[in-house]
Amino acid sequence: MRGLAVAAGVAVLAGAGYLAAWPVPVEPVAWAAPENPGYAGPHAVNERLAGLQRIELNGQEGPEHVALGPDGKVYLTVLSGEILRMRPDGTGLELFARTGGRVLGFDFDADGNLIAADAELGLLAIAPDGAVRVLADSFAGPDGTAQPIRYADGVAVAGDGKIYFTDASARFAPAEWGGTFQASVMDILENSATGSVLVHDPGAGTTELVLGGLSFANGIALSQDGRTLFVNETGRYRVWTVDASARNLGAAAPDGRAAVLLDNLPGYPDNLLRGRDGRIWLGFAKPRSPVVDRLAGSPELRKVTMRLPRSLWPVPKPYGHVIAFDEQGGIVADLQDPSGAYPESTGVLELEDRLYIMSLHAGWLGWMPCDGCLRTGS
Repeated sequence: MRGLAVAAGVAVLAGAGYLAAWPVPVEPVAWAAPENPGYAGPHAVNERLAGLQRIELNGQEGPEHVALGPDGKVYLTVLSGEILRMRPDGTGLELFARTGGRVLGFDFDADGNLIAADAELGLLAIAPDGAVRVLADSFAGPDGTAQPIRYADGVAVAGDGKIYFTDASARFAPAEWGGTFQASVMDILENSATGSVLVHDPGAGTTELVLGGLSFANGIALSQDGRTLFVNETGRYRVWTVDASARNLGAAAPDGRAAVLLDNLPGYPDNLLRGRDGRIWLGFAKPRSPVVDRLAGSPELRKVTMRLPRSLWPVPKPYGHVIAFDEQGGIVADLQDPSGAYPESTGVLELEDRLYIMSLHAGWLGWMPCDGCLRTGS
């Protein structure tokens, strides 16, 4: 019995030592998480996103971003790295291209090229025949030195041809940390705010910093006049507006050319995509985690969290939620599914007769008729 007690004591000490001191890849930064307002006001609980209809993806999963192409077809990216396309009614699903990485956001330029943010490869141009080329895998930092693009995420192509895109994290590249989801969890738990908004000028062949210092820079969209960027800062639950002509700004001192438009949101904002009638759609990958918010000011406890098995990481349960807002920040639609039947509702493509709902992990593409869906409140 005495031997068993000694062995148990040694095991407890070893476990405590592991939780306290085992090296982890994150270096958490203390920050002040705002009190979660919950699902109230324009975000009052509802079930308008429940009961989505399904489009099967022939064994593929993770339709993370969906957009309408200049050829009238709907394009979508999946976890395998392939880009698929189909008719707007969901029929005729076919392969368009393979990048060999993982495309997240994308847009189209005036020549019909699909401009893709590949989380593993950088900024890509994919021709109408499916040929892939790299536009940028690095950018010029504020001091002029080249910085690698480690986690390309969202894309918006301006009318003048400039390509605005996000580099979610300078710390955690998906190719090195088990994929996009795992890398995003580590970056958000660390919260060292190394994400950036970048701009690529195809004519000049340059890629520059627009705004740095964001905690997981994610979805991006342009205003109707092309002068303002809307950018999701996932790790701090907010959406920024940024002067598209700005360069080398920092989120800590934005110099009046960047400001928070939507703050203290009830979930982790993901993709942004322009809809009809001036709307901008935003998807929430997950609801907020009370544990993560409580640990915001405790870097050492966040390190302990990373030493736990991944099944014990404080990843919130699925909760379907998408919203639409206008350019002044007014919420004009809120659709939820508290059951989380469709995991990670990362964004929305609005067509004339339906909404396509994006997802990071679902094995099918969800959609719903749009008649009567643009309402807020309960």
